[in-house]
Amino acid sequence: MGQVISLVNQKGGVGKTTTSVNLAAYLASAGKKVLLVDIDPQGNASSALGFRLGPDDTHIYHALLDPGIFPTIIKNSEISGLHMAPTQNNLAGAAIELVEMSRREYKLRNLLDEARKIYDYIIIDNPPSLGLLTINGLVAADKIIIPVQAEYFALEGLGQLLKTIYLVQNNLHPELEILGAVITMFDKRNRLSESVMRELYQYFPNKIFRSVIPRNVRLAEAPSHGQSILTYDSYSRGARAYDKLAKEILTLN
Repeated sequence: MGQVISLVNQKGGVGKTTTSVNLAAYLASAGKKVLLVDIDPQGNASSALGFRLGPDDTHIYHALLDPGIFPTIIKNSEISGLHMAPTQNNLAGAAIELVEMSRREYKLRNLLDEARKIYDYIIIDNPPSLGLLTINGLVAADKIIIPVQAEYFALEGLGQLLKTIYLVQNNLHPELEILGAVITMFDKRNRLSESVMRELYQYFPNKIFRSVIPRNVRLAEAPSHGQSILTYDSYSRGARAYDKLAKEILTLN
């Protein structure tokens, strides 16, 4: 059975989607079969891999309501072994429609049951919120990765996020584990970045990835070209950091 890893942080702009896309790309480049699932209504992970859906295209929203069509929405990326379950902004309506459904927190988990038999890793990119879609992303996962920007305000809200994770563990999914926090947008020239790293260790003792993602222009440029950093500029500092992170995760499993 493949492992499902959910990337979550309710604060936007912390590199969550960038990490989801590039981690998936480098796991695939390591020979793993990977499915990237975009449940953020903004659809940034989808567009970052070049999937810009039209109004008539089916995507994860439709599959949540009709699980039988899930295999038909999965698309091949340009990276061998990496597939995408894309979305677009009308996924936001699913959060409303799911409210009235029984076992609504388990819809994504049930949807991915068969996919777990096919893929080595399923990476879920969650919305920057703690709503019903993110709860689905947590319940569907085996492990959680929390991207944290190396800036002071990025630490705000971590307590709320951890409380939500503990509530999910206690009430919906006892086996859910935090795999670790990954520091993003790190600038070694900035003393504040070092200070944030020290404070982060208080939140996640022994659960900080050794791989640190630097602030890097090439990482910021890649999504506008519909590419991961692996295909856009594999020699950049950002690419080397995500390659290292993928290898670190492979050693943990």
